[in-house]
Amino acid sequence: MRISCNSIIVVLAVAVPSASAFGGFSRFSRASTGLHMMADSPAPLRIGTRGSPLALAQAYETRKLLQEKYPELKEEGALEICVMKTQGDMVLDKSLMELGGKGLFTKELDVALLADEVDICVHSMKDVPTWLPDGTILPCNLEREQTNDAFIYKDETVTSLKELPDNSVIGTASLRRQAQLMALNPTLKCVNFRGNVQTRLRKLDDGVVDATLLAIAGLKRMSMQDCATSVLEWNEMLPAVAQGAIGIQCRSDDERALAYLDYLNHQPTKTCVDCERSFLAALDGNCKTPIAGQARIVEGELLFSGLIAMPDGSQKYTVERSGKIEDAVSIGKEAGEFLKAEAGDDFFKMMVEMSPQQVIGQITK
Repeated sequence: MRISCNSIIVVLAVAVPSASAFGGFSRFSRASTGLHMMADSPAPLRIGTRGSPLALAQAYETRKLLQEKYPELKEEGALEICVMKTQGDMVLDKSLMELGGKGLFTKELDVALLADEVDICVHSMKDVPTWLPDGTILPCNLEREQTNDAFIYKDETVTSLKELPDNSVIGTASLRRQAQLMALNPTLKCVNFRGNVQTRLRKLDDGVVDATLLAIAGLKRMSMQDCATSVLEWNEMLPAVAQGAIGIQCRSDDERALAYLDYLNHQPTKTCVDCERSFLAALDGNCKTPIAGQARIVEGELLFSGLIAMPDGSQKYTVERSGKIEDAVSIGKEAGEFLKAEAGDDFFKMMVEMSPQQVIGQITK
């Protein structure tokens, strides 16, 4: 049973400090584990993050794991959380596709990392482009949360995607979700629905849309999973590449950061994420192309599922692959190359040539 999440949002606002609690934003702001550092103390390890409640929850989880392993990081002033706003956070009245897509939630963190203003950056991996700036590396993925999407309806009358009435209005900023929804029911109307998790749920409770979809991982990290009407299986809604995974980036020559991150890395998660990102790279995916891809390890074997589609769901191509764990990257690459050939040049040419307005027109017609 889905509950109204307004009360949970209030509780969360107390439990997870907002960016304003850290003094607001200029270039960036810092939340230190201590107020001052002794002059002879080692330099603090500075953790760069976006300022949304979910991003902060992920940064605090990273801090907790580091402090559990390394006692010296429990010392006053040993860790700082540096909060930044990205372009994707600041412009909410346009779709990600209209803003240009890649790097919208990472560019400012990349700049701070290369300028030695932070030492590590904590990302939701699905926001990270398949290329990284020279001089940086992403050597660490924390253990992955459940990757599925959550379906959230405005009341208790609908409990699954198949039960959605014709012409229902679905709030989502994801072309991947839109394409799969419209392949299921072409009468659905998908509208741009951006903002943090709390903002989207508040809009749903206010009746702006009939339903929305969110990653269950994000809801769980903020103890808001009870907001979900149901959790969708992969055959209902295949998740985004790297959904549910947290990645930590550092400078490629920063031996101290690399040593800390080597401990935090969860290799099974990284193997699956590397496979999925290899798939995405082979497709040269952009925010105009609905792409989904998920890998998992089952009884010592890597299993991969991938999908590409037209934004209106009128065309959809899928792929399934399996193989050795050590071949994860090549499995993902081959799957992407297969779908690229299967869909044909005209499919991708159409995606490249479509303006954002044309794509949105397909979705909301």
